Amino acid sequence: MRCRALLVLVLALFLAAACSSGTHDRDPGGQGALKTAAVAENAKHGDADWRIARRSKGAEHEIEGYADHVSVLPGGRFRLFVSTTTPGFSVQAFRMGWYGGAQARRVWRSGTYPGVRQGSARIDRASRTVSAPWRPSLTVSTEGWPEGSYLMMLTAASGAQRYVPVTVRSPNTAGRLVVLNGTTTWQAYNMWGGYDLYKGPSGGENDRASAVSFDRPYDGNGAGKFMQYEQPAIALAEKLGVPLAYATDNDLHSDPGLLKGARGLLSLGHDEYWSSAMRQRATRARDQGVNIAFLGANAVNRHIRFGATPLGANRLVVCYKDSGTDPVARTDPAESTQDWRLPPMPRPESDLIGIQYMCFPAEGAFTVSRPDFWLFRGTGVRAGTRFPGVIGPEADALNRGGPTPGTLEIVASSPITCGNRSAVAHASYYTNRQGAGVFATGTMRWVCAMRGPACGHGITEAGRRFVTQVSEMLVRAMAEGPLGRAHPSRPNYKLTASGR
Repeated sequence: MRCRALLVLVLALFLAAACSSGTHDRDPGGQGALKTAAVAENAKHGDADWRIARRSKGAEHEIEGYADHVSVLPGGRFRLFVSTTTPGFSVQAFRMGWYGGAQARRVWRSGTYPGVRQGSARIDRASRTVSAPWRPSLTVSTEGWPEGSYLMMLTAASGAQRYVPVTVRSPNTAGRLVVLNGTTTWQAYNMWGGYDLYKGPSGGENDRASAVSFDRPYDGNGAGKFMQYEQPAIALAEKLGVPLAYATDNDLHSDPGLLKGARGLLSLGHDEYWSSAMRQRATRARDQGVNIAFLGANAVNRHIRFGATPLGANRLVVCYKDSGTDPVARTDPAESTQDWRLPPMPRPESDLIGIQYMCFPAEGAFTVSRPDFWLFRGTGVRAGTRFPGVIGPEADALNRGGPTPGTLEIVASSPITCGNRSAVAHASYYTNRQGAGVFATGTMRWVCAMRGPACGHGITEAGRRFVTQVSEMLVRAMAEGPLGRAHPSRPNYKLTASGR
């Protein structure tokens, strides 16, 4: 009797262990739970009033603000620095997602705070860096907020509104597809206070800044680059219910383990300004089997350094754009800030992306050259199928001088106008021995095209369907694991380079 009982116990333990092992094999990394959480979040009621209407923008400085953190961990706190010409203001926090088509959910709202007109911009004479040395207006806790991209909506007593973007970053990206907010590029083009990395008050490059600070509001509605180049892609990814993680360029720079165990990295519509640490970590992740998608053009084009401001580390983006004026060019040439492909240590971005920046201003139709490419299957395209307006305003192409991954596959070759000349833009895909797949659209308008005709530029409903279907297939496949295992690339770039 005792032997029979012991046998039953051993058999039960064996079956339990087998079931546990089988479950792990079927669901590595707890994907089921992650997917359930993503679906549950987007099943919640959305709030369509997250958009700022044109009539609500108000005067230029009627209300504006910034946060003392680009991102915080869930439950973390950040301070808001707000200036308004009205007697008071309030704040709402919207998490960006799908939410049944509303595309955002309100997770918090404040009471009313007294309005204060804070000081004017401060400009460093040497670097022309603009900052807003204001007093903090309130501290916001993210307790209970899910990870994600957030827009803080500031509303003045007059009804005028502005955004302040903040990311609640993921403490763990294992088993997830990492959505990367292009914060350094947002800041590079930020003209608040009269200077960015492109121009100054003269309107030209002679008086542009050589460093830009996060210690100031963003110009316009406060989230122009996010809305144009990122929000549609985030809505699409969240709609699919795949496990997502969220981070910013600043986080990729500062956290060596950010991409450990991640399924993929999703660089969105305009992600131009990268530090050495950012590039090294993305490259290392790729070499460990992590997929990467570049949904824009002109990515990883500018080499930057980070610096500190009075509000903390990595809140200053340094980019001289010219090794001749960068003081570290001689002492530390690897950290000189010009285009990555230029001296004193040329490292063309095609080594990571597959293709690289080629043209501005670009305009043209996305033209399919490999209709049997796995991401194009089921879209109904043929060789030569064109989608007007999808290429622009910047475009990438094959780097004929290299470095180019040996497994590179050119999947679209699009005749375009590049200023006053003709050119050809490319979209590409390659895989490596570790199974990672890297896809690049070669156009900065890919994410905007997800809006269809509302994007403008002659984009059609057919273009919207194509871009959306390809993006959905890509996101789902990246979230499953190394793309190269199921979809190895079919190299053809040498034929393209030779003109055949």
